[in-house]
Amino acid sequence: MFAGAEPYSALGNDSEHPERSATAIACVHGFTGSPVSMRPLAELLVSRGFRVEVPRLPGHGTHPKDMQRTRYADWRAEVLACFDRLRRDSERVVLVGLSMGATLVLDVASSGDRPTAGVIAINAQILDREGFTVKLAPLLEHVLPMAPASMAGLKKDDIAKPGVSELAYDRVPTAAGNSFVRELPRIREQLGRFPCPLLVARAPQDHSVPPQNSLSLLQLVPSAKELVLERSYHVATLDYDLPLLAARITEFCDALVSAK
Repeated sequence: MFAGAEPYSALGNDSEHPERSATAIACVHGFTGSPVSMRPLAELLVSRGFRVEVPRLPGHGTHPKDMQRTRYADWRAEVLACFDRLRRDSERVVLVGLSMGATLVLDVASSGDRPTAGVIAINAQILDREGFTVKLAPLLEHVLPMAPASMAGLKKDDIAKPGVSELAYDRVPTAAGNSFVRELPRIREQLGRFPCPLLVARAPQDHSVPPQNSLSLLQLVPSAKELVLERSYHVATLDYDLPLLAARITEFCDALVSAK
């Protein structure tokens, strides 16, 4: 495991807002990423009084070969396990996800598997991927176990802020990636029955997940609120809008309590 990729967990440390300690937040990273991409946001939320956990999805943060043995079901199971850990000692659990992490938390909340208090989806992937390579993907996984990330449409360090890296894999295990893509139609169907408050954070200048994904999510869940991240690219949690994200997530969580 490389430095910074380890899971993170901390209790809130804002003595001025002790009531926030009853709200736990899971921050879920994206495909081929690791807790590196979520750690700064998690630390800001801890400083605001929330209990926060950043799980490391199976096969991530070590070596692409480790990811070859994992599938979407393994990543989803880790999000459920993280939820259960947080729920044992908290009144409510809020799920925050980036990219595929956003897809995962949307899936968990909309499936009804766990009583989620609220969801923040940052540059979520919900639409089917397009392009010639995607059409060939079911065949490629049998002849090309590992493909360059660029072939999957992923831009390395899609971050406007210079000198920042999320340390994501530069290769993609094709079978693992296909296991994610195959779940998207099911997840879209679930979203029409979304059971809790939703904040959709989107970067118009996303070069990895087409912005139409977030716009479609807003249409599928009409009650959702929107946050436009004008100064960031795909990995907004490491970009210029990080303070804005932390502030809006704090407002979102506080509103859940006041609405009780």
